[in-house]
Amino acid sequence: MLDQNPVLPRARGPVSQAVLEVFAGERAARDLPTPEGLDPYGDDLHLALYLCYELHYHSFPGVDAELEWDPDLLRLRRELEQPFLAALQADVAGGDDVDAEIDALLVEATDGDSPSWRLARDGELWQLREYVAHRSIYHLKEADPQAWVIPRLDGQAKASLVTVEHDEFGAGRADRVHAKIFADMMDELGLDSRYHAFLDEAPGITLATVNVMSLFGLHRRWRGASVGQFALVEVTSSPGSARLVKAMRRLGTSEAATAFYAEHVEADAVHEQLVRRGLLADLTTREPELAADIVFGIQASTLLEDRMADYLVAAWDSGSSSLRRVPEPV
Repeated sequence: MLDQNPVLPRARGPVSQAVLEVFAGERAARDLPTPEGLDPYGDDLHLALYLCYELHYHSFPGVDAELEWDPDLLRLRRELEQPFLAALQADVAGGDDVDAEIDALLVEATDGDSPSWRLARDGELWQLREYVAHRSIYHLKEADPQAWVIPRLDGQAKASLVTVEHDEFGAGRADRVHAKIFADMMDELGLDSRYHAFLDEAPGITLATVNVMSLFGLHRRWRGASVGQFALVEVTSSPGSARLVKAMRRLGTSEAATAFYAEHVEADAVHEQLVRRGLLADLTTREPELAADIVFGIQASTLLEDRMADYLVAAWDSGSSSLRRVPEPV
């Protein structure tokens, strides 16, 4: 049974407050407000949207399972998705050259200012722990959002994506499921590894990086964007993971703590070839009209990852925590 955090997060505005009241049985879903004027990258929108999406995953203890398909919650979810999508579409360049987009991702800088570069060079242990706490919002459900696209693919594209997902889900071994390895790393670092343990602490931009995966995965219309987001992760993960292994060893963490990122150094180098030569090549041949959506998925996810990276680095530069509350060691 999933080890869950039993406490729902605190509201961050009127819309997330209303959703939480529905979850707690204190408000009828038909009385949910119409969200207007929310920051498309802000905390209230993204917590409310995350809560709506979570009904399709593990949900929360005590929340009525029937709410997953409540028409009023689905209506609200749609009204939250629309400004988020509109902002992403306005803020990226677009295009339909998938090969050029992937080629650009494969150009690895010799130095950088992202959190993984910072941590590898001179990051401190508290910063590493914060980084892992942010990443837990996705990695404790790693590969789940992308699984939605499987029934929407055919041929080699489906075979290649499922091959990669098979590895993400442990290749038949429960102890090798990547979400489990990530939780083990959190334990080694003295972090609470329960599902959703850091949901209350994660800022809106962190939630946005996960919400975009759920949005693309849950909508067949955005299956190309889901594949693009999946490709981005698999193509870029290996170098960043190597830097994080370097950071952890420099900081003296246990070898057990490095297992998650060490796994991704090797696995994602192989996955990159499967994604490029199997998934992307076949899908763009079968459905060339999806090329622009694939590019959008790459660019939108890159935009959100860059915004999150800037948020973390700015906080660290100011000597402040990048989380809404500093985690206590467990």
